[in-house]
Amino acid sequence: MLSINYKIAWVHLTSSLKQSIVALLGVTFGICMYVFLTSFVQGSGSVQTALAFTSMAHIHIYNDGPADNTNLVRKFYGANVLSLIRNAKVIQYVQGIKNTADIISLVRQQPEVVALASEVNIDIFFRNSANKINGTLSGVDVENENKVFGIADYMVTGKWDDLKYDPTGVIIGSGLARKLSLHIGDNINILTPDNISKTYKVIGVFQTNVTTTDNTKAYININSARQLLSENQQYLTDLQVNIRDYDATTPVVGRLAPVIPYKVERWQVANQQLAAGAILRDVMSTAVSLTILMVAGFGIYNIMSMTINQKIREIAILKAMGFSGGDVTTIFLTQAMVIGLIGGIIGLGLGFCLAEAINHIPFKVAGQKTLPMTYLPKDYVMAFIFGLVTTLIAGYLPARRASKIDPVTIIRG
Repeated sequence: MLSINYKIAWVHLTSSLKQSIVALLGVTFGICMYVFLTSFVQGSGSVQTALAFTSMAHIHIYNDGPADNTNLVRKFYGANVLSLIRNAKVIQYVQGIKNTADIISLVRQQPEVVALASEVNIDIFFRNSANKINGTLSGVDVENENKVFGIADYMVTGKWDDLKYDPTGVIIGSGLARKLSLHIGDNINILTPDNISKTYKVIGVFQTNVTTTDNTKAYININSARQLLSENQQYLTDLQVNIRDYDATTPVVGRLAPVIPYKVERWQVANQQLAAGAILRDVMSTAVSLTILMVAGFGIYNIMSMTINQKIREIAILKAMGFSGGDVTTIFLTQAMVIGLIGGIIGLGLGFCLAEAINHIPFKVAGQKTLPMTYLPKDYVMAFIFGLVTTLIAGYLPARRASKIDPVTIIRG
């Protein structure tokens, strides 16, 4: 009986070829747009995330300053004690991070950690003749800094590794170089908040395409930064940590924060706008794609309903010949499944071709040469499953109605 049902379903599909093609095109278009939109949104998100992580690690460990002890009377005796303190001062007894060796060892023991960079960050003035710009000078462990941020990939002139061997060299952002009219080999003067002045030689220029970073940041060797501040060889201000999955920072921070006496901050907390934007992009992409598939489903529903109305006498004759309601449902569900399978396969192929074509369109913004696209197998699998499920649901509703047709009433009518 099943083989006969499949043959009847095939006859229905081929006898109403135009309607079948229209339904097929609806599924194809829906899945094609789902694949394309998902690829584009994921690609755009990957670019934005990559740009953000050129200056932000997955986990940031730093000295967040001392606790507020400006009213010790109230702290120890409670709010019921009357106290009057004028011009209270918060005194920071410890600058930077202490016991760095122990903290670094603890962080490296975490199985998720893939890179760890030590930094000495100083708020300074960059000066060249009369020009003066406020910015940040980062003393870095050259090799590990590159592992965390990949700065070597953003070098415009010079080599990142040269910073390892040149204690008087500095690598500056492209915006900073432009504002101060600096080139390779030129000198730049550094002025710290403690009025310590020192001159360095420009040995490289980087461009991350993040305007704030390019306009205000420079790098020197970490030992040079310590000498500039007259600090010991263990002195650090920041530890930058990268893990395998940047979305899975919560368990790592949960283990580190209770045992490290400094601020252990996830990137989702430090940059909530980026995290919220990624979630909103995914929600919008999924909503639009599913809406397109639902529209295609309504089209299939209408076509299947029209087919049932046109073939209502044939259905009645089939039931009079002994076909059950389940057989009728199988016939029309088979038609819907064939449309879903063929439309899904064609839609995946067209979606990939469309994304590949768009990926070659010139788009020179934020260091990109073309529009970004991401090709993830899971997106293609989800598109095919959603398309097939939508098609089956759209086909089942009219098929169920057809299975309840009373053959006696239709034949008499």
